[in-house]
Formats: sequence, C-alpha cells, structure tokens
Amino acid sequence: MGFGQLPFFWVIFRANSGVTILRSDIGQGTINEVSLEINVPILLLILPLVGCSMSDDKTIIAEFGTFQPPKRKAACLIQYNGANLGKRYQLGEQKTVVGRTPESHLFVNEASVSRQHAAISPGTAGFEIEDLGSSNGTFINDAKVAARTMLKDGDMIRLGTILFRYFATDNPESIMADKIYRMATIDAGTDIFNKKYLLDALESEMKFARQYQRPLSIIYYDLDHFKKVNDTLGHNGGDVVLRETATVCKATIRKKDVLGRYGGEEFVIVLPDTDQKVAAELAERLRVSIMNHVFKINLDGKTVEHKQTMSLGVSQMTPDMQTIESFLESADKKLYQSKQTGRNKVTV
Repeated sequence: MGFGQLPFFWVIFRANSGVTILRSDIGQGTINEVSLEINVPILLLILPLVGCSMSDDKTIIAEFGTFQPPKRKAACLIQYNGANLGKRYQLGEQKTVVGRTPESHLFVNEASVSRQHAAISPGTAGFEIEDLGSSNGTFINDAKVAARTMLKDGDMIRLGTILFRYFATDNPESIMADKIYRMATIDAGTDIFNKKYLLDALESEMKFARQYQRPLSIIYYDLDHFKKVNDTLGHNGGDVVLRETATVCKATIRKKDVLGRYGGEEFVIVLPDTDQKVAAELAERLRVSIMNHVFKINLDGKTVEHKQTMSLGVSQMTPDMQTIESFLESADKKLYQSKQTGRNKVTV
C-alpha cells in the first residue's frame, strides 16, 4: 500500500532527552504515542502522508526554518492519558483545585482521582502544587508530593493514574499537543466537538450522573429543510448555515455543557446537572435565537439573506436508560415528533 492511501500523519517532537512520536488517525479520532530515548536536537515536523508512495523515485528536500510559537506566556497542564488525552488546561491567577467533582476547577472524571485531589497555586516564582489528602497521592516525576512543591517546566504530574505535564510557558510541544487535541476532537466544519468526543462525553456524564445521583439531560436538534438550503444556496451556503448555527448555540450554552455534531445537520447538547424543565427552557431559547438570526450567504457574488429554523427534542436520563443509544433514542423520538407536528418547535 502506498503512503498516499494511509489516513494518518505523524507528528514528531523532542521532549527533554527523548523523542515523542504521535500517530494521529484522523478518521477514527485517535492518537497513539511512542517515545524513543534518542538524544537529538530539537525537531518539530508534521509529515502528512498524502500523495507519497513507496515507489516514488524523487526525494523531496525540506528546508526547516525557526518555529515561531505565538507570543504569549501562559502556564498550563497538558493531559497525557485518559479520556482527554492532549487537552490543555490553562492555569490562572487563582488557585486551581483538581478533583473528581464538578465543583473542581479542573474536573477529572476518573475513579483513581479523589474528589479534591490536589491544588495548584500561583506563587512569586511560579506555580506550586500540593496534595489535598488524596487516596492515591500526588506525584511529580514519580516522587510523592509531601508538602507544597514548586513546579518546574516540563514536570510530569501524576494524580492517581492520570498524567499531566506542566508547561511554565507556551512552547512548541504544548502548542502542538493543543493542535493535535483539536484535530482529534473538533469537527472542522462547525468548530464544535465531533461525534466521537460527543459520545465519549455522554457516556462519561451518564456514569457520573448515576454514581452521584445528579440530573442529566440532552437536547437533540436538527436543522429544518436543510436539503433545500443546500439545493438553493449551494453547499458553501449550507456550510455557512451549519457553522453559524453552531456558533450561536455555543454562545448560549454553559461552559460545562457539551455541544457536538452527531451527523449531517443533527446536533446533540449534553447538559450535566440539568433537569428536563431547565433543559426545555434552554432549548426554547436556542430555537428563538436561531429563528431570529439572519444568515448572510455569498451566492454568485451577491449577499443573500437566509432565515433558518430548527426542531428540538429534550430528554432527561431515567433509570431505565442504561446505554447511550437508549438515551439518544428517547431525545430523537421527541425531535421526530417536533418535525412531524410542524417543525420549528421543542418537544419534551
């Protein structure tokens, strides 16, 4: 098989004395990491395996310039394993509590992490970490934290089984990890979460809601008559409608809510700690916001104004919903009812 047929690329960069290779399978949204202990100069490559084959008889000579990261200094943690592999968590001027409860500033829904596991606080010389009496301990580079400890750039932090790497400032590795995380989790057409991330998040929230007896609701919505939009405004116009709809909805929901593209013009919003009544009120606000929004589409050199509506179904998780599929099916049936009874409405 030629390289041009393989749906992945490699990202290679140096970390301390080793080389980290990330293989990103775009189609499946997965990232696999291999570390090699090779002492080499700093290397930052993105090698897309497109249009190349083993039989190519020409060697392409690549000239490497100096990598220029954005000019900003922001301490952060990058998660190195678990469900949010590659996710960046920005550290601010206030203390950041890391734990397994939604009230934590940095919420990690993993069984090995305590409810309030550790705290990271800004100090005069940088950020310091302290354990908060966790069951499984807090470790820096495999050394257990017994007292408040200053973090150094590149430190590996372990909370239970979850690994983070601390970066005192932005650098090529932290920026690349952020880009890879976005590529694996974000839908390029709408700039919201993709289906894989959405389903993973829903499964995680369902487990959490059962464990802590918290309400959990979802909104399942669909853009009305979207085929007609593509037929009259073209696929570029349809893309604008999809993207702007997602932007309006994203601006309306809370930070902890998860908005994802389920497929085509169908979207799902996961609402932690939300009962059906509150979810229905949010769904109605979303419906009105989209109905009143004016989409401006460039069509054959002219700006065309378009109005769009959507139909929504709202469902709260009940004890008999043991799978993601059963939960989604409940909301999908209500969405179908909205479409069958006139569209542009919310069904609960």
